[in-house]
Amino acid sequence: MTDASKHQLLNPDVCIVGGGSAGLVVAAGAAQLGLDVVLVERALMGGDCLNFGCVPSKALIAAAKAAQAQRSGAAFGIAPVEPTVDFGRVMDHVAGVIAAIAPNDSVERFEKLGVRVLKEEARFVGRTELQAGPHRIRSRRIVLATGSRPTAPPIAGLADVPYLTNETIFANRTRPDHLIVIGGGPIGLEMAQAHRRLGARVTVLEAFGFLAKDDPELAAIVIGRLREEGVDLRANVKIARVERVASGIAVILDGGERLEGSHLLVATGRAPNVEGLDLDKAGVAFTKRGITVDGALRTSNRSVWAIGDCNGLYAFTHMAGYEASLFIRGALFRAPAKLDPAIVPWATYTDPELAQVGLSESEARKMHGDTIRVLRWKLAENDRAQAERETDGLVKAITDRRGRVLGATIVGPHAGDLIQPWCLAVSKRLKIAALASFVPPYPTLGEVSKRAAGSYFTETLFGPRTRGLVRFLARLPV
Repeated sequence: MTDASKHQLLNPDVCIVGGGSAGLVVAAGAAQLGLDVVLVERALMGGDCLNFGCVPSKALIAAAKAAQAQRSGAAFGIAPVEPTVDFGRVMDHVAGVIAAIAPNDSVERFEKLGVRVLKEEARFVGRTELQAGPHRIRSRRIVLATGSRPTAPPIAGLADVPYLTNETIFANRTRPDHLIVIGGGPIGLEMAQAHRRLGARVTVLEAFGFLAKDDPELAAIVIGRLREEGVDLRANVKIARVERVASGIAVILDGGERLEGSHLLVATGRAPNVEGLDLDKAGVAFTKRGITVDGALRTSNRSVWAIGDCNGLYAFTHMAGYEASLFIRGALFRAPAKLDPAIVPWATYTDPELAQVGLSESEARKMHGDTIRVLRWKLAENDRAQAERETDGLVKAITDRRGRVLGATIVGPHAGDLIQPWCLAVSKRLKIAALASFVPPYPTLGEVSKRAAGSYFTETLFGPRTRGLVRFLARLPV
């Protein structure tokens, strides 16, 4: 590339800032539709999900599950053993999984698709104009997909001690002797259980309640399992200060209790990456929560959209992809495209897993009162769960008075997979009969959804009126 070409003005059809999950979906889609696309990424392609989030955490959880399997064979007639864990090789496995997936998100792949990738930091210099290193970019459609980063709470002394976040924990190659986790949400509990199963002592400190955004009835099953495995879970805790000590880190609680650990993980929240974008020069409104968008994900500048974590709506990779698809449908095809908050699913990948879509029971009661129906089916009544000794779990579904599915929560093995037919039901506004009438293969965990749905009709089907009708019909000539 000549020196002159490096400084040329670029006029793409679409300019995307951020090469994480949301930005890459837009880049690939727009390029394959024949548009001129520029993607600006200042750090790692693949963003948080590939490098610091979903991918490495699930790889670590898989290793931890393999270790736990060696302790759990007694019920199958297999003598349990305490596994020998080579923590460095566990982290090699994590790095290997990232490396295997990375080509899908690489500069090379996107350049082959026709995307011009600039490894620069972008900032606005006008309403439809960006500066990215030596490049000046003018575009009628600018997509901000800059993601988010972990934040730390205002705890005295925290800034003066070394601590881990999701961006650094997967680079740690020394197994913690005692991992102290601040934060009892999905990230905190996933990492707590994984490290406990890999042989570390683990204490989790939470200022409020664990898994506070999930159905408390089902979250309690997850919390109970972690306690059974030896994770020290402490809710409603106030931390007075943090100190560096010879053994690592000391956390002093408000009542004076002192906890000492070798490593500290802070998993308390995230903040949008908006600093340095000079959003004011483009007239793009934002708050501490994120960039302000409308239902079509458009900002206060009609030429700029914000998708993924940076808009502060939903910090999930699957929602980043969904929001990217809305941009493609709305901005490129000019078709109606509006984010539907009712269909948002999420999952926590502890063991057992916990998954949710649509309204919870408490939310449904606030909106619909006592007209809702709450359906439950225990995994203990599923033959496959019995065969695999995985009976800790429950399906809980909510319908309105007409039988339309409002939401569902599942706790159990593979809950993130089992929730998917309920996701379809909520997004397509299906009635419960649709889930009660499909035929699943036997024996599978997926049968629990059919059984839960079928329970909606139990009282009607086997009630006095139906029984009387069947007795009458039985007397008729065959």
